[in-house]
Amino acid sequence: MTNWKISMAKDEKLNGSENIKLNSMSEENIQEARPVSRLYENWFLDYASYVILERAVPQYDDGFKPVQRRILHAMKEMDDGRFHKVANIIGQTMQYHPHGDAAIGDALVNIGQKALLIDTQGNWGDTRTGDSAAAPRYIEARLSKFALDVVFNKDITYWRNSYDGRKQEPVALPVKFPMLLTQGVEGIAVGLSTKIMPHNFCELIKASIDTLNGKKSKLLPDFPSGGMGDFTQYNGGQKGGKVRLRADIEVVDKSTLAITSVPYNTTTGSLIDTILKANDSGKIKIKKVEDNTAQIVEILVHLKQGVSSDVAIDALYAFTNCEVSISPNCCVIINDTPRFLPIDDLLKMSTENTVELLRKELEIQKSVLEEKWHFSTLERIFIKNRIYRDIEECETWEAVLSTIDKGLGPFKSQFKREVTEEDLVRLTEIKIKRISKFDSLKADELIAKIEANLEEVKNNLNHLTEYAIRYFEQILKNHGEGRERKTEIAQFDTIKARRVAAANVKLYMNREDGFVGSSLRKDEFICDCSDLDDIIIIRQDGKLIVTRIGEKTFVGKNIIHAAIWKKNDKHMVYNVIYYDGGSGISYAKRFSVTSIIRDREYDLTQGNENSQLLYFTANPNSESEMVMVNLHNSAKARKKVFDFNFGELAIKGRGVKGNIVSKHRVRKVAQKEVGESTLGGRDIWLDENIGRLNTDKQGRYLGSFNTDDAILVVYEDGAYELTDFELTNRYRLNEINLIEKFAPDRFLTAVHFDGGSRTYYVKRFLIETATFGRRFGFISEERASKLVLISSGGNPILEYGYRTKRGEKKTRKEDLLQFVDIKGWKALGNKLGNYLRMSGFKWVEEPMIENPESNLEAKSELTLFN
Repeated sequence: MTNWKISMAKDEKLNGSENIKLNSMSEENIQEARPVSRLYENWFLDYASYVILERAVPQYDDGFKPVQRRILHAMKEMDDGRFHKVANIIGQTMQYHPHGDAAIGDALVNIGQKALLIDTQGNWGDTRTGDSAAAPRYIEARLSKFALDVVFNKDITYWRNSYDGRKQEPVALPVKFPMLLTQGVEGIAVGLSTKIMPHNFCELIKASIDTLNGKKSKLLPDFPSGGMGDFTQYNGGQKGGKVRLRADIEVVDKSTLAITSVPYNTTTGSLIDTILKANDSGKIKIKKVEDNTAQIVEILVHLKQGVSSDVAIDALYAFTNCEVSISPNCCVIINDTPRFLPIDDLLKMSTENTVELLRKELEIQKSVLEEKWHFSTLERIFIKNRIYRDIEECETWEAVLSTIDKGLGPFKSQFKREVTEEDLVRLTEIKIKRISKFDSLKADELIAKIEANLEEVKNNLNHLTEYAIRYFEQILKNHGEGRERKTEIAQFDTIKARRVAAANVKLYMNREDGFVGSSLRKDEFICDCSDLDDIIIIRQDGKLIVTRIGEKTFVGKNIIHAAIWKKNDKHMVYNVIYYDGGSGISYAKRFSVTSIIRDREYDLTQGNENSQLLYFTANPNSESEMVMVNLHNSAKARKKVFDFNFGELAIKGRGVKGNIVSKHRVRKVAQKEVGESTLGGRDIWLDENIGRLNTDKQGRYLGSFNTDDAILVVYEDGAYELTDFELTNRYRLNEINLIEKFAPDRFLTAVHFDGGSRTYYVKRFLIETATFGRRFGFISEERASKLVLISSGGNPILEYGYRTKRGEKKTRKEDLLQFVDIKGWKALGNKLGNYLRMSGFKWVEEPMIENPESNLEAKSELTLFN
């Protein structure tokens, strides 16, 4: 690379500058010049190292970035127990931190908002709403009691010069606590970043104690914003992990939802913006959003009429910041080197560091106590044996020291170390007033107390692990109140956006011209759908295509079927009879379309010219059917009209050739009757961890559901409800007593307490209402009324305890089939008895009965043509 100095000299010479003196650029200077590329390489590494070590990434031992450490050190120097102006603290910190006051102020506010190390006064902003703190001159701060207890000890702190050499600053603060894991940290350096999640204060202390006891502990993040967290993919806080966070959403009524928390690093304003954006794009349907956040978060979402609250909640999680994902990346500085390590290792290192710091403190205490014992013993001997009188006649300083040393000679065996000249000098500094008031008994008591304290310190050093455990337990006792877990640990289901997206598009088609889309309002209406849906199109020439919904899309002329396509839906079965143009034979087949390449044409026939579909139906629950086949009049077949049963065909793939219907030309095919579902009902499971239905065999099996089947839900408050079996349904299992497949001929047996008469009743009844989505209360509405037990078993036998009038405890069994008849669901039931203090209700025999399957015909889409 051409040296820049040589180039400049040449350019100036060419320009005719006569005053150039190349003597100023000797050969020696030219040789010393380095290429810019090398300078850039070194400078970049220096800059990257500085940002990593001095700006963005915290140290493992105290858990602070340099600016945080300098702020706390400055506050300790200023500490007098009173609040200080933040502007004052910033100015004090600038003696140690070489950057601007804005960076210091932001870091100080960040520490204060975590409410752990700093007590604050004034408007410090709100992380939930995104409101910033007031100006530094208006707000105040001081170190918290917790910070004073665990962060500082100048005797075991290593020091270095500040950036300008005028002050001494700590290399690392002696923090005796896993501070980094408590507060969490986020930083972007050059070439790497760190993101450590905050963890619960109390759980960290217990985990540290478990570490000292040799036990393993499982640490999961805890966020000050609350909400719910799914930590199944946390991966120990390492890179590649993921944390899913959700806001708490409550159903106020059927048309109103209340968001009562926001995910970590999300504000109420940004959350509302994403809700409005999702509403504008048609993914959710809401009337308005109200932000009533004050001391607690409250965002009211008012739904449009007819919108299900369960579907709306799922849509909020799917399309807005009500659910966010955070990727942890635990990186810390260890011995001036950035290292990536799991949270458990970081906790272990922090705990070991705490133990080492406690050992150093104990060693210092031991040394101080030994010195105190040594001089107290010296003083007692010096005064008690009147050695001070021997120095009255001494004329020189050396003679004074020699006389005292000689007087202590007979007692030197009592000391634990040698008597030094410094000790002798200290004895000469004892005031006459102290000698005159010397009390031998008090001196002995003081020495005994020092010896007891010294023995305790030695015992703690010999049993350092137990001492560290007691230290952590004391921190938990003193500072753990009010620091319980705020983020609920949960498992989230994966919400499929297509399932919960609002039907914001109307789909139309022009059969003859071959167009489908949302802008064809003058043509045939198909259905309401979401702009995330895929549509399946089948043409008369036997071509099948799946495409995205657009405003106007050409898919080929002579459309015979267009509908929403659901991936992996095995129950949607298509029944087809087609004419093969090559052989002249008509074939029949049944198939499902579970997966496909979008916008690619597939042939349902054998692909020969002039092939076409003669009959087609789409059956959402795999219904078979009987059709009547009419052959052409010119056909030589003896039987020109016959029935064909699709139920005899197996359901296969779309590319199958099919079975022969007739080798003669078919004139017409007409549906004769709809058969039963070939695949049977849809098997549904309830995942009791998340309260959601699924077809993936997760959780408790509820049964096989056909089109008109329902789910019975009985709530703890004594109401029941019938719901459909849509996979978008959400069940709050903590409010539910019984949930199962509904059987119309199965009775329920309930034991309930009537708050009005203060009496227990038993009733048996059938579900007589058929309205979906509405609760019906079947117990008394009197105050204090409650549901005790509910059963759908066929032979309910109740056992309960009671007290006689003499106070004797007894147990009774009641066969409820004989005790009470089946009545209406509104009936109060039969009184259980006049016993005192009835309790301990339980079923002793409750055989399960199978869910009766109903063979109800399902509606199917039908298209007939010649």
